[in-house]
Amino acid sequence: MSEAGAAPTGAATRLQRLFEGHRLTPTQRRIAHCMVRRAADAPFLSSVELAELAGVSQPSVTRFAVALGFDGYPALRRHLREVAPAEPATGGGAFNEYQQAVHSEMENLRQLAALLADPAPVEHAGRLLAASRPLPVLGLRAAAAQARGFAYFAAKVHPDVRLLDEGGTMLADRLDAARRAGASALLCFALPRHPREVVDALEYARGAGLTVVTVADSAFAPVAKHTDLLLPAAVGTGLAFDTACAPMMLGRVLLEALCDGLPDAQARLEEFDAQAAVRGLFVE
Repeated sequence: MSEAGAAPTGAATRLQRLFEGHRLTPTQRRIAHCMVRRAADAPFLSSVELAELAGVSQPSVTRFAVALGFDGYPALRRHLREVAPAEPATGGGAFNEYQQAVHSEMENLRQLAALLADPAPVEHAGRLLAASRPLPVLGLRAAAAQARGFAYFAAKVHPDVRLLDEGGTMLADRLDAARRAGASALLCFALPRHPREVVDALEYARGAGLTVVTVADSAFAPVAKHTDLLLPAAVGTGLAFDTACAPMMLGRVLLEALCDGLPDAQARLEEFDAQAAVRGLFVE
């Protein structure tokens, strides 16, 4: 939205569409958000003016234009003057940038729901993960939270879950240890920006004989060529940092499939609930 009031609906919408589908850095997203907020002015701002408004350097604005596929900022500004001219402000109906981010995530969830119309891949993944003893779960940097959440719940039904959420030279050692202990599969959460060591770890894991199941933001993610079964779930890119509602939901769906592949899952859950009550773990 414009700092002076409601942003022109058509101009802001066209700007948002211009930015969608591009992998932008957090700094570049700040520039994009600034342009959406100043949609009426954006086609007429110099690179220096835009940099000052966004609180970034002028070279960052140039790199931003190149990331969008333009030769430089002047080419981007010419494009904006052609496709996003100033329009009379309207009284309502437009989403601000925060609402737009939520609606984008809703669309990601709708896409995931459509993908799950065929449950076979997830069911297959659940059987692979259930059969692996131990079950290593890998997720680094942005994906660490997804891996940690999955591992926390999976440990309630699976006898041996091993969380791998730290990189470094010990990662290959921990993969070797899991394989020697009997692991047959590895679950990986891979989200942008994709760390090189995740790609290397998956290549190493497959070389060690592990079947790799990956939840990634796209079927074309860099980890795809080192994955035996890839389950895609898009991330939201409307804010400065990615939002991962769809990958989290897919992780919960995988947990359900994991439970379906473990005959004693329900008994383990009931045992945990009984112990939790005795220990007074929860306040409700």
